[in-house]
Amino acid sequence: MITSDQIRAARTLLKLSADALAKQSGLGVATIRRMELAKGVPSASAKNLQAVQTALEEAGIIFIGPDSAGEGVRFRHPPGQRNNE
Repeated sequence: MITSDQIRAARTLLKLSADALAKQSGLGVATIRRMELAKGVPSASAKNLQAVQTALEEAGIIFIGPDSAGEGVRFRHPPGQRNNE
């Protein structure tokens, strides 16, 4: 499950307003704002959390799960582009 911090961070990376995310996910803007104000995983329905995650992933975000560095988000590379490692 994604966290409220990840939702806010993803929206910031995309320069996406809460209104725009609400439209893209099919949810109300009040629902998006409540999710972002929560601590940890928002107490929203799994269906609503999935709708937000899907909308953000379709916009180019990859969610990084919890590991030793913690959870996070990053941009997905365009197809055919590789990391310069």
